[in-house]
Amino acid sequence: MTGNRELELVLTGKIRDLASCVLDLADAKGLRISCAESCTGGLLAAVLTGLPGKSHSFESGFIVYSDEAKVKLLDIPAKTIEVHGAVSKTIAISMAEQCLRHGSGDIALSITGFAGPAEDDEEEGLVHLAVARSGMDALHREVHFGAIGRDAVRRKALETGLEMLTQAMAA
Repeated sequence: MTGNRELELVLTGKIRDLASCVLDLADAKGLRISCAESCTGGLLAAVLTGLPGKSHSFESGFIVYSDEAKVKLLDIPAKTIEVHGAVSKTIAISMAEQCLRHGSGDIALSITGFAGPAEDDEEEGLVHLAVARSGMDALHREVHFGAIGRDAVRRKALETGLEMLTQAMAA
């Protein structure tokens, strides 16, 4: 599944409803959303900019799929990635916090994980997400979706991330 077909699938049902709710809440609170994505490869940004009349609350997105991109675009120290692994609580929180520093949004969501298929010691379906917002401690969630397939992991990660954004904006 690639291109517009995948976007059509993620812009339906629960994800569309969650994204609409997130954008309405951001608009009501005057917040601009930024994101830093790894395993979702830009799908979150596509979802948040894909709803006509609502996308003005989206500010910026970083697609940092490789470790090098995380270092170069978000200034996450290579040593931190080496010590904790790119798919970890530490990196998810760093990605969200650095997204706020390097973007111009008010709230940032990061997603990093192993969508699959798994290699070596990777756990297929393991995803770490974090939300950073000025003036509050970062939220983190570790989820284990299992070997449900690459596309399903990515969709589940989007759902979880959008739910976390709603939670952080409601605070």
